[in-house]
Amino acid sequence: MIDPPILGVKLVTLVLSLLVAYLAYHGYKRSANSPMLYVAVGFVFIGVGAVCESLIYQTFDTSLRSAAFAQSVIVSSGMLFVLASLTFGSD
Repeated sequence: MIDPPILGVKLVTLVLSLLVAYLAYHGYKRSANSPMLYVAVGFVFIGVGAVCESLIYQTFDTSLRSAAFAQSVIVSSGMLFVLASLTFGSD
């Protein structure tokens, strides 16, 4: 079982990242600026990565090390999307 304070912080992180992703997607739809789509996708990955470690650890009964590795891969993927949005610029 996840401790309630930790669960609360993880859920706040998830909600905030999904809110940023929604706003970025809305900006993409208004302006057709493709980097905003990369930002939206990146923050979805970051938000999911924020909560997935404990879920993977408890649901699949894996080691904490492998769950942390999976979380790092997911969050890093999100950061790469955000980096791509800053690097490649507008189409």
